[in-house]
Amino acid sequence: MTILGRPARLSAWLLASLVALVALGGCQSTTQIVRPGGDSPAPAAERRNPADPAEVERRARTRLELAALYFSRGQNATALEELRQAQAARPDLPGTHSLRGLILAGMGEFGQADESFRRALQVDPRDGDAMHNYGWFLCQQRRFDDADSQFRSALALPQYPDTVRTLLAQGVCHARSGRWPEAELALSRSYELDPSNPVTAYNLAEVLLRRGELERARFYVGRINALPDLVSAQSLWLAARIERRRGQLDLVAELGRRLRERFPQSPEALQFERGRFDD
Repeated sequence: MTILGRPARLSAWLLASLVALVALGGCQSTTQIVRPGGDSPAPAAERRNPADPAEVERRARTRLELAALYFSRGQNATALEELRQAQAARPDLPGTHSLRGLILAGMGEFGQADESFRRALQVDPRDGDAMHNYGWFLCQQRRFDDADSQFRSALALPQYPDTVRTLLAQGVCHARSGRWPEAELALSRSYELDPSNPVTAYNLAEVLLRRGELERARFYVGRINALPDLVSAQSLWLAARIERRRGQLDLVAELGRRLRERFPQSPEALQFERGRFDD
């Protein structure tokens, strides 16, 4: 979850949230057709005209959905093959270039990923998802100003539906670049729109700790730790760091006890044992 000590963990969460997976309700399996001599009729899917524009669209979208699903499972090579078939069926299908950029970025092919994101925005300069995904990619490449430009462009779109997600990414990116006031502003706006999101609350608390706003930081991480299903080693460790800064050593000890009992093998428990509160 954390934005600073363990950026990879938050990166994984955000990356999983970047691609909106469409439910594969339309990808129903069909009974195998009985070949010569059989009496079973061909299923409806096999009676479709493959050249019909609606059928071409259906096949392309199915491939795109499968590509996104494989990508979410870390099967990048398979995702790229599904995406290739989607683009072969319909080269102008929205979302294909942006998803290709995400997949290639996950494979470490950063130059090709950059080209795919730019191509997505050439095809549709008002594609908010592509702006968001490209912005997060640029942030990972430490191109912070360029990333912020993409986030701002997405947020400026009329009726943009993913404001919460983009503000979260923007806030995390500001924090990575050490722009603490800007990070606080973006994360606070995201939290106001969705106060139930523990990732936003966690990162806002981390930023407030960095800014010395201890009471406010304590409030946000406390909301996470008050719910058993949301408590994590990271949230307990963050709370312990905040209480240590506040000089509340009894609370630090209690948080350490909870951390050791619930997450004894976690890196955070080890950091607590070693007293590495300021790393």
